[in-house]
Amino acid sequence: MACAGSAVLEGDAAAFAAAVRSLINNPQFSDVTFVVGRERQEVFAHRCILACRCQAFQGMLSQPQAGAQEPWPPQTPLVLSHVQPEVFLAVLEFLYTNSVTLNSLIALEVLTSAVEYGLDDLRKAAVTYGQTDLQEHCLVFVEDRTQEVVQTRSFHELSAAALVAVLRSDRLAIDEPHLIRAVWEWAHVSSAVLERPVAEVAAGPVRELRLPLLSPQELAALETNNQRDPLIPVESIAEAWKCHVLRKGSGAPPRLCQRRRGTQPREHHSYLE
Repeated sequence: MACAGSAVLEGDAAAFAAAVRSLINNPQFSDVTFVVGRERQEVFAHRCILACRCQAFQGMLSQPQAGAQEPWPPQTPLVLSHVQPEVFLAVLEFLYTNSVTLNSLIALEVLTSAVEYGLDDLRKAAVTYGQTDLQEHCLVFVEDRTQEVVQTRSFHELSAAALVAVLRSDRLAIDEPHLIRAVWEWAHVSSAVLERPVAEVAAGPVRELRLPLLSPQELAALETNNQRDPLIPVESIAEAWKCHVLRKGSGAPPRLCQRRRGTQPREHHSYLE
């Protein structure tokens, strides 16, 4: 406890930060060694820093080696074959200095490690830096595995804005009727979670559904189902019918007449283009 009249005097912050940074991957005075990645690169660290900064490492270093009673001995390296050395060094940099140097080549992997080790501040930094790359990677993943993705819980938990971004893609590997059904299911889940009407929570995403791609039979079935369970504005359905009546794409925004990668061919598609 500080005495009356005492004061906290701070030294040179830059010098302190530089001194601590010099400890990163420094074998001098280190008491734990990691063997990292396929390259089996040795990385040196200090137990006290890892343990006080990260509960995951605290648990890892406190657990005894197989067949032993004492915590993990200093002379026995910890093998981390699933992480790249440069990614692990970025994690260590954050643990030692509370800052991290990122580039586009490792941002996503650092994000993964931050989640794995429960480092929330590092996760936020990686997301902020790699937000564009992260979105692009996620969209490519969804585009390549659309049929599987739309059946997952994660798809049902998407925000309306994120779903709109997905639905604007021409490269979704799914036929439109299946995509409409997936959006219908997403809307009901979101409605229950947000306690708002289905049509209200789905107002943005349903505008990205490409109804003109449906055959007359599919459109008629959709219209009947929509009367029982309103989701899609009647104006959007009317626009799709107009394309069939006029036998051309006018009557709907051009993007809604564009076939996706997974769209199955239908006879009327020839006059939508």
